[in-house]
Amino acid sequence: MTPIDAVPASCRECDVLVIGGGPGGATTAALLARQGVRVVLLEKDRHPRFHIGESLLPANLPLLDELGVAAQVRAIGMQKWGAEFVSPWHAPGSQCYEFADAWDKTLPMAYQVRRSAFDEILIRNAAACGAEVIEGCGVHALQREGSHSIVRARDADGRDSAWRARWVVDASGRDTFLANRLKSKQRNRKHNSAALFAHYTGARRLDGKAQGNITIFWFDHGWFWLIPLADGSTSIGAVVWPYYLKTRDKPLDAFFEDTIAQVPELANRLAHAQRITPVTATGNYAYSCTHSHGPGYLLVGDAYAFIDPVFSSGVLLAMQGGFAAARALLTCLREPRRTAPALAAFDRQMRRGPREFSWFIYRVNHPTMRDLFMGPRNVLRMKEALLSVLAGDIYGKTPIWASLWLLKWLFRLQSMRTLRRTLHARKMRKLQIRSETMPGVS
Repeated sequence: MTPIDAVPASCRECDVLVIGGGPGGATTAALLARQGVRVVLLEKDRHPRFHIGESLLPANLPLLDELGVAAQVRAIGMQKWGAEFVSPWHAPGSQCYEFADAWDKTLPMAYQVRRSAFDEILIRNAAACGAEVIEGCGVHALQREGSHSIVRARDADGRDSAWRARWVVDASGRDTFLANRLKSKQRNRKHNSAALFAHYTGARRLDGKAQGNITIFWFDHGWFWLIPLADGSTSIGAVVWPYYLKTRDKPLDAFFEDTIAQVPELANRLAHAQRITPVTATGNYAYSCTHSHGPGYLLVGDAYAFIDPVFSSGVLLAMQGGFAAARALLTCLREPRRTAPALAAFDRQMRRGPREFSWFIYRVNHPTMRDLFMGPRNVLRMKEALLSVLAGDIYGKTPIWASLWLLKWLFRLQSMRTLRRTLHARKMRKLQIRSETMPGVS
């Protein structure tokens, strides 16, 4: 963020400029605009636009209430009362969890949402709260000038514009606008995966109340998600180890169908289904940035970190980041002497979510962790604590931490009891997460 060009005379003023109109950016903009902050939100695309990550968590619902969009999301959502895990290495082969059995019984459900509709609700809400929302306008440069940042953007017709902002919030998602320029983005050395996904119609769902549940299918090369949506379509995705994707020697759609065929339970659910979107692949799936903020800027959501989506944490982390950013920036703008502690609190919040989810994510394919998931027991409320994590209830006052600590020690003890299997799993994981260059994957 060094000076590049003279500041244009037409440069406009704002308090906060938000880059990106996804859940993190729209949440930040809405909350600040409500408080009278002059907010400009720049989104390079136009809503509605496609995005993956359709499964919300129960902990999202209080945030939607605070934003005033709960009724709108309810109207487009598929009720999600729990999650099903399917394993080929266990009998019985499936285990269902209901959020109502978590520690906090007031968070019994969530929604599956088509992200194009969900994200549009949030960005329109930001505009309704008073933020200036400009779509089809991508930021291409940022420079620091004294206590302000100069942000330059260009619309689809090639017209340039510029803003002078007291603070910038980077909510650009996996584009990681600032992290790329600051060279602060790092591949997650503890986890490395790629994803393939598409939408289907005609997939068989679970019965009754469980028809909206997400299903996770383990298999040799990673895991699949199955997410039912309210319009009758179903999101299917595979999160795989890089070495597996590197073996592809056929078109992506054929490779995806062959991968589905390796999971008989999933193949049966799709026996009469038809794929209605192209198959998409993406690599470099897990990363984080060395810091969450700096002079005049904050990073929110995927612009800060992205972790494996096995527990559907992405939208929650982005929205929680938006709430944390809004709190911090209100302090920075109104009580500048308290800027340092406000940013320190923001940093703690940003690190907390990825840290708490990652312990389980790094081990979700470990045979001992699969044993615990497929044979849960609520000794010392360990199952309730695990369900609280699955529900995203990690930011409040729910007293789950002692039981989670015990669950982690149980994992270690069980791993020691099956030492040969554990050592083999450790060896395989080192091979699985090694860095690979994957052709045809961005």
